Amino acid sequence: MFVNHLVGHLAHTFVLVPYHGWRISHINHHQNHGHADKDEAWHPITEKLYRSMSHRQKLFRYSPLALLSFPIYLWTRTPGKTGSHFHPNSPLFKRIERKDVMISTACWVAMLLILLALCWLFGATWIVKLYLLPYLVSVAWLGGVTYLQHHGYKHKIPWYRGKEWSYIRGGLSTVDRDLGAVNGLMHSIGTHVVHHLFPQIPHYHLVEATKAIEPILGNYYREPEKSGALPLHLLRTLVTSLQEDHYVDDEGNVVFYKSGKS
Repeated sequence: MFVNHLVGHLAHTFVLVPYHGWRISHINHHQNHGHADKDEAWHPITEKLYRSMSHRQKLFRYSPLALLSFPIYLWTRTPGKTGSHFHPNSPLFKRIERKDVMISTACWVAMLLILLALCWLFGATWIVKLYLLPYLVSVAWLGGVTYLQHHGYKHKIPWYRGKEWSYIRGGLSTVDRDLGAVNGLMHSIGTHVVHHLFPQIPHYHLVEATKAIEPILGNYYREPEKSGALPLHLLRTLVTSLQEDHYVDDEGNVVFYKSGKS
């Protein structure tokens, strides 16, 4: 566990992500996947909340700018939820987890100070070219891929509440994506359904696990659209979903995204 947390801090702090805060919230995402009210990552906005959102909030949620919203999410979470991945007293965390969160936040501050020192030594242009631009690309990639794993299928994806929700149903509401040649470079990130059903499976077994489970799931498995060498087809899917998938009903135990266009 020590080695796991050490590597986690080194990898996450370098890209300005508070390791323990993100780790804990991601566990919450897996435990509540597909739940319209309790899911953590890209959870749906209710109609009432959607109608009350400011223009700025809608811009960051329903335009390509959403792909760059991950750092904002770390600070303030998504509309309708309170707390921060950096604050040990956030509702995200239990009392026993607060010390871990403080350690990760301290590491994040240290990384920021290192970047500022490098900026002072080598100039802002150097940092922009070698760190900021690659950082923004990685943030946009993470945002786009994770968004499409929970939105934008050719048929509307159900979200559940109350007695209609179950761990299996929630896991099956996620979507696999064919990323072409990119999938192998990104540790099989496109194989998302089996990752949610069995999160303990390591990334290097996800493809074979998906092939094994497909016949068992039958029609419950959503076959991803085939990709060329580069997953350019997903750009169309992403844009369409951002334009159409705006909110779900305030009530109801099985709900689907609706468009807010008047």
